[in-house]
Amino acid sequence: MSLRVAGARGLLLAASLALAAGCASPPRTVAPADGAAGPWSGRLALEVQEDPPRSFSAGFELRGSATVGELALYNPMGGTLAVLAWGPGSARLRSNGQTREFESVQALAAHATGAPIPVSALFDWLRGIDTPAPGWQADLSSLGEGRLRARRLQPPPRADLRLVLERP
Repeated sequence: MSLRVAGARGLLLAASLALAAGCASPPRTVAPADGAAGPWSGRLALEVQEDPPRSFSAGFELRGSATVGELALYNPMGGTLAVLAWGPGSARLRSNGQTREFESVQALAAHATGAPIPVSALFDWLRGIDTPAPGWQADLSSLGEGRLRARRLQPPPRADLRLVLERP
């Protein structure tokens, strides 16, 4: 892994960890209780069990769909850490004044987090639909309280994704 890639991942991991410690983020709207599409916002945390293990958290705002969308990550003061944006045939990561292109949202998510996140299923999970994703197990039992957890059990690396949604 190049130093630049490691540095970008490290930035996302470090900034996100600060948010996991319970720091406040600016208020944003979340999906209505009726399950309509986002935007969703709140805090996210991801632990990836690799050697060495990685974890990060950040404030986030997710809008759009698995086909065309945007995920913005925020530091504890509300500043933008990174913006992941995707559409048919393209995906971009904007961070530190630089933009990097990827062939798909799946490749972008895997690069940014170190684990392939099931983006299509994630949008369904946020709407309360328990869509299967290969290797992933979603727990939607606390979605009514604004919490979602999904774990990647196979193939390695294992991952644990947690989202806490903000209420308007």
